[in-house]
Amino acid sequence: MKVTYADRINELPPYLFEKIDQLKADMQKKGADIIDLGVGDPDLPTPKPIIEILQKEAEDPAHHRYPFTRGMEEFRRSVADWYGRRFEVSLNHENEVVSVIGSKEGISHVPVAFVNPGDVVLVPEPSYPVYAITTKFSGGEVAYMPLLEKNGYLPDLGAIDNDTARRAKLMYFNYPNNPTSAEADEAYFTDVVAFAKKHNIIVVHDAAYTELYFGSEKPMSFLEVDGAKDVGMEIHSLSKSFNMTGWRVGFAVGNREIVGGLGKAKSNMDSGIFQPIQVAGAFALDHADELSVPIRDVYRSRRDVLAAALKKAGLSFEMPSATFYFWVRVPEGYTSGSFAELLLETAHIVATPGSGFGPSGEGYVRLTLCTTEERLAEAGRRIVDAMKKA
Repeated sequence: MKVTYADRINELPPYLFEKIDQLKADMQKKGADIIDLGVGDPDLPTPKPIIEILQKEAEDPAHHRYPFTRGMEEFRRSVADWYGRRFEVSLNHENEVVSVIGSKEGISHVPVAFVNPGDVVLVPEPSYPVYAITTKFSGGEVAYMPLLEKNGYLPDLGAIDNDTARRAKLMYFNYPNNPTSAEADEAYFTDVVAFAKKHNIIVVHDAAYTELYFGSEKPMSFLEVDGAKDVGMEIHSLSKSFNMTGWRVGFAVGNREIVGGLGKAKSNMDSGIFQPIQVAGAFALDHADELSVPIRDVYRSRRDVLAAALKKAGLSFEMPSATFYFWVRVPEGYTSGSFAELLLETAHIVATPGSGFGPSGEGYVRLTLCTTEERLAEAGRRIVDAMKKA
């Protein structure tokens, strides 16, 4: 039997992290002690109180049937309450909140709900690859918005030509940002709202990292800006906030018609989240202040360790105030790919080439903080040694 993939699969580039995993595996076969700073997967365990709620609720037979796709009322109410406490954003849990099976699933279904073949979707780059890939799966046309250092890694809305803006149906943003760790402020989000209203564009803000911050100033929600709920939706995840990546639980909130459209797509394509996970997620949100602080403290300490080593190695970067990513400029004479290769071969460290996130990522590598402080210190020593030999 000859198996033929659909064109949409054949046209896909290799998924970024699959390539990284293969490189890592090849080196490990050679006996190398690899320190993986490539993939942003929290290594810390989910807080024990959350696990205990899951264990308790999993014993209840009432949870063993199909869940409600939009999410349990208990979970959606906790989401709305958390938004009120954290951002002072008022949400109606009945029609302005929907559960998602992790932010990746929610993002993936957005184009299904809103994009027709030929519609333009504005996508930042460098960025999480899923924005562009799922747009193309739905027949949409991707128009990239470069994230440049000179602009603070914020898309230049004025550089979007009128024809592209006229044809655009959706616009993605992500702050605090993966991979650059940049943040957006109220003034910028206000400009986004005005741009979206002018051109009738749906804004989708990927807010997965708002709770992973290190200073006294907390990252804001897009929905805090006046008029944002008229044009937009925010997708959030419990993955980074509570070390729950494997649990696959998150939510989309905002404009009721936009949230409702995502809900309609999802109701035809998935069957919701296992209810004990939702109960545990509700508990996490209800106790967010006490559960998130220790996680932030760990990453802040790790950040400081790696930053000191990178400075000693003579590498250039901006100190991240949020996320667990370092966006590091490669030394002169290297590309993103060749510098990542140098780190892998001489320091046995996995870094992600910035070019894998988009053309504007060329000249950078991304390093993560998803390993122990001791291993980060060791990685730092190896990077210093590698730069001496380079």
